[in-house]
Amino acid sequence: MSFTYAQLSTAIQQYTEVTEATFVANIPNFVQNAETLVNNSVQLPAFRTNVTGVTTANFPYVALPPDFLSVFALSVYTTTVIDLIPQTTQNYLYQKDVEYIREAYPYPGVSGVPQYYGIFDNASFILGPTPDDDYSVEMHYYAYPQSIVDAGTSWLGTNFPNVLLWGSLVEAYIYMKGEPDLIQAYQQKYQEAMALLKQLGDGKDRIDTYRVTQVRDKVV
Repeated sequence: MSFTYAQLSTAIQQYTEVTEATFVANIPNFVQNAETLVNNSVQLPAFRTNVTGVTTANFPYVALPPDFLSVFALSVYTTTVIDLIPQTTQNYLYQKDVEYIREAYPYPGVSGVPQYYGIFDNASFILGPTPDDDYSVEMHYYAYPQSIVDAGTSWLGTNFPNVLLWGSLVEAYIYMKGEPDLIQAYQQKYQEAMALLKQLGDGKDRIDTYRVTQVRDKVV
């Protein structure tokens, strides 16, 4: 089973038995609230992406992508000439607090090949030391995927439709001020579906059979 947005919207109306116009108009909000909760609760390869860019010489900041959720890695490419042959090396930067970078590499006096980076604000990284040249950079990061509301389909809707369904129903019943026992039942179903999703994102997708032969669950 999988859901397109149209199918998910229909399912929400069928489960709640509500087709009133104001309720239906709020279904996109229910779904997007559920998506946001999922996106911030589990890190899946499907939500991982990368971008490339270029630093600006004597400028310590690098802009974050608009869909940025959390950083995975940041690297800088440097080129050296060995026996007249240019050799390019990808250097991964260490993440540090902004205060550390500001104290260790005062701007604008200290410049060079960046070795560290920190999340400066919601729109940029700060690099230390300040780049002394225009270096190519590559950022791997977790991104907010496009909502099923806008795209019509999504990875969650195709692979874990129950997460979206139960999460959206919880939001819908909160909006409806529904019976507490029914909200609790939907929350339980959502938590069960999320447990399977987290087992994939935080477990199965982070091991292989060379290191671990099978997924191991904690025995209580």
